[in-house]
Amino acid sequence: MTEVRAKKALGQHFLVDLNIARKICDALSGGTAEAPATVLEVGCGMGVLTQFLLQRGDLTTYGAEIDTESVDYLHDRFPAFAPRLIAGDFLKMDLRAAFPGVSALRIIGNFPYNISSQIFFKILEHRDFVPECVGMIQKEVAVRLAEPPGSKEYGILSVLLQAWYDIEYLFTVSESVFNPPPKVKSAVIRLRRNGVAQLDCDERLFVRVVKASFGQRRKMIRNSLRAAFGDFGGAEHPFFTSRAEQLSVGQFVELTNWVSEHVIKN
Repeated sequence: MTEVRAKKALGQHFLVDLNIARKICDALSGGTAEAPATVLEVGCGMGVLTQFLLQRGDLTTYGAEIDTESVDYLHDRFPAFAPRLIAGDFLKMDLRAAFPGVSALRIIGNFPYNISSQIFFKILEHRDFVPECVGMIQKEVAVRLAEPPGSKEYGILSVLLQAWYDIEYLFTVSESVFNPPPKVKSAVIRLRRNGVAQLDCDERLFVRVVKASFGQRRKMIRNSLRAAFGDFGGAEHPFFTSRAEQLSVGQFVELTNWVSEHVIKN
C-alpha cells in the first residue's frame, strides 16, 4: 500500500503521532453502543485519526476527503469504512442533505490551516445541526478563537463562535508530530454548543456589526461603524470610545440593537 504524498495546495500535513491522534479522538463526546453519535472527520488523510474513531462503539464515523489519492488509500486500508467516506470538498457539502435522518452531526479533524476559518464559518452556518467540534488547527488561530474580550487576538470569528459555542483550548501540538512538519505549532480546540438558541437581536445585523467593528480594529468603534453605517445623525453610544476587542458577545448584542434603532429605521 503506497503512502499518500502530502500536497501543498491542499495544506496537507499528515499527523504521524498515534498518541496525539488518540487524544484528539478521546476529546470528542459520543453516544452509546445502542445509539451511537454521528461524526464526520474532515480530511482523513492517511487515516491516523480515523482508525481510533472507528474503534469507538459509541460513534458512527463518516469522512470527507478531497484528495483522490487519500480516498484510494483509505478504501484499501479501511474497506468497511469506504461506503461512509465522502469524496469531495467539505466546504461545498450540503450537510443536512448528506446526512438525512441525522439530528446532530459532530465534526472532528486535523484541519488544513489554509481553510480552518472557512470550516468554522460553515459550522456556524449549521450551528443547530453541529453540537460539537474537535479540531486541530494552527496554534495562533486556536488562541484567537478561545480568547476572552480584551485580548489583541480576540477578533471576528472569536465573537461569532463564542456567541453560540463554548470554546476550550485543549492542548498544544509540536511541529515534529507531522509529515511534513509545518513551520508553526498547532493546537486542539473543542467547541460545544451553548444554551443560546437565539440572540436577543437581529442575528444578520449582529454579524454585520461585529465585522464592521473589527474592520478598522485600531480605531474606536464610532469610526469603524460610521464607515459601514453612516454617521448615526450625531447620536452616540457609550461603547463608541471602545475598541472592538474590548466588547463581549453580550455587549455586541446591545450595540446591534442600538444600531438597529438608529440606523436601520432611519
